[in-house]
Parts: sequence; C-alpha cells; structure tokens
Amino acid sequence: MAIHYLEEHNIFQLDTANTSYLIGIVDEEKFPGHIYYGSKIRPGDASYLLRTQEPPYVPSRNNRERTSFYDQFPFEYPGNGLGDYRESAIAVETLQGNTGVMVTLESYEILEEKPVLEGLPASFGNEGKTLVLHCRDGVLDLEVDLLYSVFEAEDVITRSVRVRNGGSAPVWLTKVYSACVDMDCRDYEMVTLHGSWARERQIDVRTLGYGKQSVGSVRGETSHQEHSFLALRERGTTQERGEVYGFQLVYSGNFLAQAEKTQMDMLRVVMGIHPQGFKWKLEPGEGFTAPEAVLTFSDQGMGKMSRNFHDFLRGHMIRSPYRDKKRPILINNWEATYFNFDTEKLLEIAEKAARLGIEMLVMDDGWFGHRNDDNSSLGDWFVNEEKLQGGLKALVDRVNALGMKFGIWFEPEMISPDSQLYREHPDWAIRIPGRTASLCRNQYVLDFSRKDVRDYVYNSVKAVLDSANIEYVKWDMNRQLSDLGSAELPADRTGELYHRFVLGVYELQERLVTDFPNLLLENCSGGGARFDAGMLYYSPQIWCSDDTDAIERLKIQEGTAMLYPLSTMGAHVSVCPNHALGRVTPFDTRGYVALAGTFGYELDVTKLPEAEQAKIPGQVALYHQYNDLVRSGDYYRIASYGQNHEFDCYMVVSRDRDEALVTYVQVLNRPNYRSRLIRLQGLDPEKTYRLEAVEGGEEMAALEGRRFGGDLLMKAGITIPNPWGDFQGRLIYLRAE
Repeated sequence: MAIHYLEEHNIFQLDTANTSYLIGIVDEEKFPGHIYYGSKIRPGDASYLLRTQEPPYVPSRNNRERTSFYDQFPFEYPGNGLGDYRESAIAVETLQGNTGVMVTLESYEILEEKPVLEGLPASFGNEGKTLVLHCRDGVLDLEVDLLYSVFEAEDVITRSVRVRNGGSAPVWLTKVYSACVDMDCRDYEMVTLHGSWARERQIDVRTLGYGKQSVGSVRGETSHQEHSFLALRERGTTQERGEVYGFQLVYSGNFLAQAEKTQMDMLRVVMGIHPQGFKWKLEPGEGFTAPEAVLTFSDQGMGKMSRNFHDFLRGHMIRSPYRDKKRPILINNWEATYFNFDTEKLLEIAEKAARLGIEMLVMDDGWFGHRNDDNSSLGDWFVNEEKLQGGLKALVDRVNALGMKFGIWFEPEMISPDSQLYREHPDWAIRIPGRTASLCRNQYVLDFSRKDVRDYVYNSVKAVLDSANIEYVKWDMNRQLSDLGSAELPADRTGELYHRFVLGVYELQERLVTDFPNLLLENCSGGGARFDAGMLYYSPQIWCSDDTDAIERLKIQEGTAMLYPLSTMGAHVSVCPNHALGRVTPFDTRGYVALAGTFGYELDVTKLPEAEQAKIPGQVALYHQYNDLVRSGDYYRIASYGQNHEFDCYMVVSRDRDEALVTYVQVLNRPNYRSRLIRLQGLDPEKTYRLEAVEGGEEMAALEGRRFGGDLLMKAGITIPNPWGDFQGRLIYLRAE
C-alpha cells in the first residue's frame, strides 16, 4: 500500500519503492507538519520528530508564544503574515487589505485515481494513490486542498494545490506555491541550472548558507537564464553515492525554486509560480489550481536522481505516440539557408538528403507573409508564394515523392509590427497603454489571455496543417514577455496575465495534439528557453539549444540530461566552422554527440565536402542501430567536461542490462600520458560482456571482440587510449553473452 494513515499517531505515510514521506497532524487546530522525507522506513510513531514536546510547544498548550510556534514548526503548507517569518507558501489580499492566512486540516481522502489539474499539464498513470488533505482558513473561508500522488516504481511524489473561495467576498491570491518541504539542514550543497542563449542549463553548485537562495524566472517562460529545478545534496555526493533531494516544476512560465536556511538550522524548500507580477482574483465559489511539483529522493547519488526523473517523465508525462518509437531523421534548412530559400532550393536539399538516408525535410522560418528577414510577418500565417512557387502542397507532395516526410516551423505566440495582423488588431499585442512598447527581435507577444486571439492563431495554424501532408511542427518562441498589459483584462485582474498566457499556450498545444494525434511536435524557444516538463506533456522532444557546436553541446546536454531523458533533447549535426562559435570539430564527433538526442541535421547537405557527405549514411545506420537503446535505456554520467575541462563520458544501459553504449569525447589531448581508465556503471556484475564495436578510431581495435566481466568493467574499468588531436569522439558498444 502506497499511502498509510496511522490513526493512533495522526500520521500520513507515503511510500515509494525506496522512499518514505511522513506528514503529522498536531494540536487541536490540526496543523499539518512535515515529519520526514528520505530512505524508506517502516510505519510507526515518528511524531517526536516534530519537536512539539519542546518549547514553544503547541498553541493549545502555550498560546502566549503562538508566533514562536509559527516561526519554528515544520509546516507542510505555511501561511502568511501571522508570525511565521520564513517564506510562506500562500499569500492573499482581502477587500480590506488584510494579508493574513493560515490553513489547518479539515478532513482527508485517499483517492484511487489521480485528480486532473484543470488546464495544466500533469502526470498520469500512477499505480499508487493520491492523498488529498482538505485544509481551510476559517476566517477567510478559503479552502486549500493539498494533493500528494505516489509513483512507487520511480521513487517520485508529486504535489499540487487547489484553492477555492468559500466565502461571500472576493479574495486575491498573491502567492500559491505548489510545494513546501521543511526539514533539518545538514551540510548541503544546492545544485541548480543556469545559462543564457546558446549556453543553457549549465550545472551550478553552491554551498547552502543562511537565508534565502533561489533561482527563478519573471520572463514569462522557464528561461535560458535559470531553470525550474533545484537539488539539495550532502557534501561529497557523487554520481553513485550520497543523499540527494530533487525538485522540479511542471510549468512553462514564471517560477521560483528556493531553499532557505533559518535561524534554527532548519531548511525550507518552496517551489511554484513566481509571486512577482502574480495576483489572481477569486470571486466567491471560484477556484485556482497550482501546477504540479515533482519530488524525488536518492540515497545512491546524483545518477539515481536523474534516472528517477527520466523514468517518471518517460512513463508519466510524455503522451506522444513518438515516446516509444524512433523519430524520423530530419534535416532543417535554418542554418543551411536562413531566409534565403525558395521551392527549388528546398527540393535540392531534399533530393540530396533522401539519397543519403535522411527521412524528413523541415522548412524553418521565412515561408509566410512577406518575411525575408526577422523584421516582419509574424501572425500572417499564409504562404509566400513568391518563395514557394505553386504553393505549400505542391512542395510537400514533391518532398513526399522522394520518400521523405515534411515538417514546418511556426511562432504562434508572436506578432510583428509589420504584419497584416498587427495593422488590423494592434490591441492583440501585450502592451501597457501610454508606454512605448518594448520590442525584442522586432516583435511583440500576442495576448493569449484572450479567447479571440487564441482562436485566430489556432485556426490559422490548423489551416496550414490541413492544406498539406505535414507530419512535424517546430513551435518556436523567440522572445520573453514584457510590458504586461492586456486590452481585455479588467484592472483588478491584470495580475493574472502571466499565468493566463501560459494557460493559453497549453490550450493551443492541447488542441493541436488532439486534432493531429500523429503529429510530431517539437517545442523550441530561441533554443532551450522553454525546456521543461510542462512542454513535454505536449511534445516528446524540445530543441535543446540554438548552439549546435558539438563541444558546447557536451555541457548543455549534460545539464539537460541531469533531469530529462535523452529522447527529449533535440540535437543535430551542423556545419563547421560552427555558426555560433567558428569552431571546427570532426564530423564523426558531431554525429556522436547528436546521437545522444533526437538526431538530425542542421546544414546545407548540397554544400558539404564530399568526404563529409559520404559519412552521413554511416551516421544514419548508427542512429538506427542504437536509438532504441538511447531512447529507452538508463543513463549514467561517467565524467563531466564541464568539471574536468578535458573529456566527457556517459553511457546508456538497456533495462535488462544486456546492452551498453558508451560515448567518450576527448576535448583536449594531453602530451605524454598513458590511456585513460574509465570505470563503467550500471552493468550486471554477474554478466560477461563482449566489446562488439568501437566507432571513431583504431586505438581500441585490440579490444574488439574481447570479453569482460561486468564487475571488472565497473570496479577496475576499461582503458581508452588518447586519440590523436582535440575534439575526438568514440562510441563503444558492449553486449552481454
């Protein structure tokens, strides 16, 4: 049983395969308190961990120190403005301007089915159960449901919150976090992901000090700069050893993830929608649902945390029919042509690509309106027939005749000042009256809080998809939100615009995958600015970064793979010198790095040197040979170029432990060194593995065909000679006998 209620102790215990999460209800007022989260324990009386037998005791015993109780008790969902001076999980404003709120338990339910989070992406298919703590603030008549769903096999517990105004007057929510966890603070480090355009999701580790340490976004999207994730780990934790708590938010807009070390050496972790710019009006009877937070605990290091997240996202967040099958190898024309293309140029690329084994042509930005650069036409989703002579269907039909699929790029959330749509509907752009609206990439953001805008955009996109056999869509978003103002929202609801925008994006993508169930949707936001679990609910893959340089991608893909399955990472082979950096990397290495993602090409294949063209069929064959393993296997991080500045190494092992693929990239060569010894992970120590193949060099030829015990490879390791030169990659394939 995944959820136990120990009635004699007033304790709820939630168990996964390897973890336990305990909640205690204390005092006559029934405050929900956090008791324990960590390695699995047997049910029993753990209430002493709440320390209510110590001063300041509980309010019914010592009401003169109520604020001291509030400021020290480990709340499951702490209130605001009444004496708990740590970060609150919920905050309100009443008609009278009051901000105090505190919820206590009224009743509980243990549900067989996981409740739907209306309008939001959320996990599904948990074989465990869901605990709902029905809480209430009796003064405000505010009902607050705390939802806990157990995913036993994945060692995951998800949390969300539903709020309903049960009173007779409106209330404004100014903060509604999805989760709070209070615990004792040990010698923790905080792990987060930071970056910028072209260098997303770089791993950052800091010592956890006193006060509040956070990452967040107020850009209207998850952002290039920070990511909706944090982990807390014991100092000295490695990939294989140590305790780690991981927190991830299923949301694609403004967020806050924060750890706060307090005066009592306690630790409060909160996660949810960022309160800056958020103010949601609840009329009597109205409700609000917070997005889902995903919690996992590992006592086997960072690697187990990653694999927990991977299994959870693959099994319970991604719905696409492409989740469990190969995606077509595509070639995108963006870095090949930018805006300078026409029908014949696209067909020239497609014809050459088809002969080399590439399976899909994707037409990127520049096919619509009168768009020949990035200064016009967003919102005008009709074909520019000066470029596409004969129209879109004629092009698609000719590409299909080559045996290739066809895909197309959209940026549905945006509008150009120079567009037919803007001239007809300037009020559809998000802007503040009286202010000069801020442009970014010479474009504005459409007001997706408005149904008329959403309907127009969706119908425009649908008309294009209905017009031809289009099997893939790249949905892009190339700027952040600013100038938050809506021509339609009333003054007392303008604080809802950020969240309503995100709900609008979710609505449109839900309509898209419902109307086109076999469509392969890839999300993108100037690269990786909206790479999050919320987007994966609609698309099985997300463009990882606009930086396609293979060496930079090592760091970007390492940070991404810390949370997300390799199958979700859009990764392509591009031309050298690389368009972002000017770096020259061997074509083989570019292919090996891209094989750790969805795999495709971002180049003009007709202009490639003959030697590189000749390598494409071999790369295509490698994709078809190894993608099932890469897509569904367990991921192990062996070494980090981002940390050691010399080489990168990771591997994927099949779930039955019969196959393993090791990717090794020597970034910088070293003079006068012997071979590098690499200890593998995740193999079966009782099995014998044959080294079936090494791709990329002859240095290991003597080891091909050799047999090794799994225990030998993990405890002693395998030797990899230093290849000649920098940026050299190798693939090593092992199969159990």
